[in-house]
Amino acid sequence: MPLTLRLGTDDLSRCRFAVSPLCQTHEALRMLRRSARHGYHRAWLRRAAPAVAGLDLSPLWLFIPPVGGYTPDFLGPPPEEPYPRFEDELARVRATDPALARTEMVRSLACTPGLAESARGRAALDDPAATVRRLADLTEQAWRVLVAPDWARHRAVLEADIAHRTRQVADAGLDALFTGLHPDVDWAGGNLTLPVRGDLRDAQRADGRGVLLMPSVFVWPDVVSGFARPWQPTVIYPARGMGGLHGDGVPRPSEALARLLGRQRAAVLAGLGDPASTTDLARRHGLAPSTVSAHLAVLREAGLLRSRRQGHRVLYGRTALGDAVVAGA
Repeated sequence: MPLTLRLGTDDLSRCRFAVSPLCQTHEALRMLRRSARHGYHRAWLRRAAPAVAGLDLSPLWLFIPPVGGYTPDFLGPPPEEPYPRFEDELARVRATDPALARTEMVRSLACTPGLAESARGRAALDDPAATVRRLADLTEQAWRVLVAPDWARHRAVLEADIAHRTRQVADAGLDALFTGLHPDVDWAGGNLTLPVRGDLRDAQRADGRGVLLMPSVFVWPDVVSGFARPWQPTVIYPARGMGGLHGDGVPRPSEALARLLGRQRAAVLAGLGDPASTTDLARRHGLAPSTVSAHLAVLREAGLLRSRRQGHRVLYGRTALGDAVVAGA
């Protein structure tokens, strides 16, 4: 379901960016559970497999549903500064009010019927302070073995994304920034419309605090419109350049998808995790622009792509159906 934030003058003047190693850690964990996010990270997943096997992440999996659903926001609260240290962010998690933690854990467990009444669910809710400590300890372990070894490279990509988008604002204003975040983000007439998974009653509303924008290496192909109340409205979106971060380059289409669409057309579809122009795609895939245009026309007619104009360029991005086709294949 879509969530529309009506951004007034106070909100627009307080929009800001941040890079959060804690949120990156939790997006990495979500990516492990959600195969639709694996496309750009297969080499990383292969390298990380032994470390993942050595961790007992089951207490965290209790609150990270494999498909959609709500993860307690206290596990990765919106950072209060642009570039927080992981240690400082983790200290905030450890200091979470047990009453708030329990409320958010109840909301998370309710996403899976029967989970709150299970032995594990009841144990987590019976002592929320102990559960917070346990989840913080596991998050620290996940950071050290999964994200910290590559953090310098990850941070460079995230900072480059923010630099690019701040240049967009300087060159063309906030319209260029918001319309370029993600194909599922719509900006028109002062309304920022975002996809939401879960109950809209808990979703944030614009209230003058602005919107926090956080690029992520691991969130593709999704855009996450967190957080629930009382946290600041936040958008976590795929960072530019994350596709080549782990040595995979453009995701290769599966053999099944290549047989279905043809190898070139399947490669164009699989590689469109981030919006791109015909020229970008022609260079990326080593094809003539006219060939790419023909493939894009067919994919768009089939409902797998959408297009939008940004300045003098037309950008193409996958629809939800296109994401499902790539993930399913």
